Amino acid sequence: MSSMTRTTSGDVLFHRLTRDELTLDTTLLARHGRTARTLVKEGPLRITLMAMGADGDLPDHHTNGPITIHVLQGAVVFRALGAEYPLLTGDVLVFAADVVHSARSGPGCVILLTVVHTDTPTL
Repeated sequence: MSSMTRTTSGDVLFHRLTRDELTLDTTLLARHGRTARTLVKEGPLRITLMAMGADGDLPDHHTNGPITIHVLQGAVVFRALGAEYPLLTGDVLVFAADVVHSARSGPGCVILLTVVHTDTPTL
């Protein structure tokens, strides 16, 4: 499904991830070593499908809310707080808010990233 017609917010959302995996931009993946597609953008919640190419690198960064990383395919090593976390398909890793982390994937990977933005105003 094109990102132009993708519904990312609402009372009920359904995404068939196997189809969404096929819509990752392979041109961006080849050019930048990573690509991503937002699946859900509802209030403070963001769920993003992200791919890293072979030898892909994600430099140090952090978010103001907690995150989860679920490896759907491949392998990736995350680094945070002086430790390394090697992840394989099916593994889940959670970081608390403001934990600076980075990642590197030798073979490449596809992950499902969930972020809760704590500074989003509530009504």
